[in-house]
Amino acid sequence: MIEQFLRYSLRWNCPVKLVWLDEGQIKTGNVTVVALEEDKMVCITARNKKKPRQLLRAQLLSAGYARGDDGDTSKKQAAKGGGE
Repeated sequence: MIEQFLRYSLRWNCPVKLVWLDEGQIKTGNVTVVALEEDKMVCITARNKKKPRQLLRAQLLSAGYARGDDGDTSKKQAAKGGGE
């Protein structure tokens, strides 16, 4: 299920709520995926939009829609080069 939310964020260039492990602590925040690789992902966070952050897929615990997003893509445009 996490994979689907990562691809959704990448394709539609919209934030998703993510829960991950960072040095043994659970972190949470809204992130927008900018690249997906086999073992890691690159994203920008709502707090730091200028510097992309890399997270290993093994660090990811959960993902879901960001607040206010219902997943309706009929009004969105796909991001250029975003997944499909």
